[in-house]
Formats: sequence, structure tokens, C-alpha cells
Amino acid sequence: MTAIRAAAASDVDAIRRVHTAAFGRAAEAELAIALASREPACISLVASQRGRIVGHVLFSPVSVDGHRFTPPPMGLGPVGVEPGLQRSGTGSALCRAGIEACRKAGVPFVVVLGHPPYYPRFGFAPAVRFGLSLADAPPRDAFMALELAPGALAGVHGSVRYAPEFG
Repeated sequence: MTAIRAAAASDVDAIRRVHTAAFGRAAEAELAIALASREPACISLVASQRGRIVGHVLFSPVSVDGHRFTPPPMGLGPVGVEPGLQRSGTGSALCRAGIEACRKAGVPFVVVLGHPPYYPRFGFAPAVRFGLSLADAPPRDAFMALELAPGALAGVHGSVRYAPEFG
């Protein structure tokens, strides 16, 4: 059975281990740890099985040029699951729990830069349909948005900017 909970400061080493194993490098782990430690508005969740952390997802604030939101919209990612548990539903459970936590926190919408076949299962659609683009990049099907509050994206057009750590 997989349990999902808010990440704690004591989970840093496990989060680093999970992302490094999932991506085969430490960049995503260091990104997640840096953002979560710097930005109090982040939503950081871990998945555990028998007390061992096996997955992690981070939602961090993003901005849209020319618009202000309170609370801010969020960017989903990174999300990582231990390689032996990938395709087991753990990543999906983390994403769903994070999206629900965003909804409860009053987040107006979530964006993600990810695999086009994967994220529509959560309700994501190409961000260009909402008038959003990824700052400094051409429109792509991999950049998607999910409106959490009805009408939250009405009249919102512009470039989305992630935190500088995404560099």
C-alpha cells in the first residue's frame, strides 16, 4: 500500500535518492530540494511504502507576464518514482494528490512541461489553448495547463515563467 503525505525537512536525503534514481542524474533532485527549501508556497509530497519513501512530487509557484494571482499558479515538477515502481500508479497518485492539494489551497491553475500522452489523464490540455506560452520557448504540446478554478484562465494570456532554479 502506498501512502502519500506532505514532505518533511527530514525527507531531503530520500527525495534526493528517489529523483537521482528516477532520472539517472542529480539535477532534478537538487532542483526539487532547492525550490522546496526556498519557497514556502511549494507543495511537496512524498509517497511511501512500508515506511520507505519511493516517490516525490513538487508543485512550485510560477508567474504569468502581466498578471498577478493570489495565491500564485503552480508548476508541476519534478515528479519522480523509484525505477522499480514506475508504471505502478505511484506517480499518478502523487500527481492527483498534489493537484488536489493545490485546489484546496486555492491555486487558480497548474502548468506542466511534460510528456503529452501522460498528463492529459489529470485534465491537462495544451497551454496554448488558454493563451499561455512558455517564456523563452516556442509553443509546444508538452507545455500544458489545468484550470483548477472555473474561469481562472479567462482573459489570461502571456508567458509563464518558472522559478530561476529551473534555469
